[in-house]
Amino acid sequence: MSTLPENDENVKYGFQRADMQSEKLAGTAIAYDRHVILCYKKHDAWPSRVESSEAHPLPKALAGALRARKNDIPVKTLLTICEGGEGEGSELCDGDVLLFPEMIKYRGLKESDIKSFVEEVIVNRKPWSAGIQETMTGSHVFVCSHSSRDKRCGYCGPILIKKFKEEAELRGLENVSVTACSHVGGHKYAGNLIIYSVRDTKVSGHWYGYVTPNDVPELLDNHIGKGEIIDRIWRGQMGVPPVKKAQKGVNLTLPNGNSLKFNELDSEASTPKLDSEASTPKEEIENGGGCCQGANGFSCCRDETPEPEKEVNKAINYLLTREWEKYEVFTVGAIVGAVVTIAVAYSFFRRSR
Repeated sequence: MSTLPENDENVKYGFQRADMQSEKLAGTAIAYDRHVILCYKKHDAWPSRVESSEAHPLPKALAGALRARKNDIPVKTLLTICEGGEGEGSELCDGDVLLFPEMIKYRGLKESDIKSFVEEVIVNRKPWSAGIQETMTGSHVFVCSHSSRDKRCGYCGPILIKKFKEEAELRGLENVSVTACSHVGGHKYAGNLIIYSVRDTKVSGHWYGYVTPNDVPELLDNHIGKGEIIDRIWRGQMGVPPVKKAQKGVNLTLPNGNSLKFNELDSEASTPKLDSEASTPKEEIENGGGCCQGANGFSCCRDETPEPEKEVNKAINYLLTREWEKYEVFTVGAIVGAVVTIAVAYSFFRRSR
């Protein structure tokens, strides 16, 4: 039986809106290798561009420091804001910083600490000398609830968070944390969420879109409980392997194939930007990601790829998502090589027109 509320807001912005399930999701997640999540205030206090707001100096200063060191950051690093709290009893307090895939938490980042934090932890990937490192356990669900950025996430996010907490309590799951977060890219796919969890000592970060309250039990039981991907609502995963590794026979068991090679080809003339720097049409900004920096990075905040090339990229993403260990390595190389040839040929054709 459906648990979806029936009202005008739900039909216009929520789980019953016309564009729900209107697009394929596999391959729509942002390519990144590390996620920095700053805990800061409640989601209804965030402005649309919280990382660039003068009224919110802590996220602005951290985003600015990442921007300043973008050429020194060794991996693609995504910055997101999540809800914090006040007081020692709060699980997540304002200024706490969460790192994935390390599953590490640092307490109480202040503006005066940001330079050393970025230098030591983000650039050099070492423990922060000024902070106490805490290891996180369990599963962590971050649900986009950035209402000032998009009404769809603003409507869907809080409902999903409530449902997750209710279903987790019914199952006696005390090791599942559910938190509201800021823009993660692709508001049109709301409800959007990311699940970080540990299985067989490996940390994974999976993106889901078009999530409804009716999907929550399956996400808890199958994804978190059994490590099974829910294909129909799956967008992608943290830690994207390059195509060239597939051609060398590296085992691609992670269900994501968003090729770094193709992302770099599509944006070779662009420079990584934060959301606050994007000067693109509304629809392009809406579908962009959060703050992404790193060596050979690309802008998560704009999408200048023509539609046919997007489809080629999605085809590559999907080909690499399924269990390649079942096939011979030379077959993988042949398929990927053929798609690469088509993409390059199309690129030359488009530029010659």
